[in-house]
This record gives sequence, C-alpha cells and structure tokens, in this order.
Amino acid sequence: MDDKGQVSFEYLMLILVAILILGTVTIPLVGRAIDASNDVSRASDAKVAVESIANAADIVYANGPGAKRTITFYIPQDGIIGFNNGVIYFDVTLSNGTTRRINAPTEYGNITMTPTSLTRGWHKAVISWPNKSNNILITVS
Repeated sequence: MDDKGQVSFEYLMLILVAILILGTVTIPLVGRAIDASNDVSRASDAKVAVESIANAADIVYANGPGAKRTITFYIPQDGIIGFNNGVIYFDVTLSNGTTRRINAPTEYGNITMTPTSLTRGWHKAVISWPNKSNNILITVS
C-alpha cells in the first residue's frame, strides 16, 4: 500500500517540476512578446499621425496659396513632433529604451513647423498656406 502512495507523490513532484520549468521559460517570452506588440502598436499610431499631417500638407500644397486644412490625430506617447528636410517626424521610445524616428515625407519642402512637445492623446493640426507666402504653415496643438 505504501508503494502506491510513493508513486503518486513522485508523479505530483514530476508534474510540479515540469510546470516550474515551463513557467520560467514561457513567462519571459510572453513578456517580450507583449513589449514587442506594444512597440509595434505605438509605432503604427505614430506613423498614422505623421502621415495624416503630411497628406494634409500635400493637399494644401495641391490647392495652392489660401488653402487651409484642419485635422485631428492620435499620439501614442509623449514626444516631439516636427519637420526637417521635407519630412514630418515623431520620435517613439521603444520598450528597450531606444528611440525610433517615424517619418512621413511631404511633396513641398517649404514648410514651417515648430517642433512641438505633445502628450499622449488626441491633438489638432492646422495646415495653411497664407496668401503671398512661399511657406506652408503647420500649427500643432
């Protein structure tokens, strides 16, 4: 009778060890997968935001002086949005602490946009081309 109890205890211990090994291997993998998924989501949201502004600037450029367009966009995390060398950019901080610059090119290079610090959430951009001006103005709030 004692032999059956010993066998049951050994099976329970074997199952416990297997669960511990699986837990120590899979939990870090799941954590990394969640971090990677969040990084992709934030980068994707930032890409949509900068592309929306770039597309609106292209539409204003196509319409000519006097054109104006207002858009709303979502920023996935605190950061700075700006314009440099024909590209609208937003820097996304990844889960490993590195920063990735998300870019969206524009058709027209004469754009005036002050780098603006934004918080996570919804924001508004006003893109206008004033009469008698060579520059398209982008104001983000």
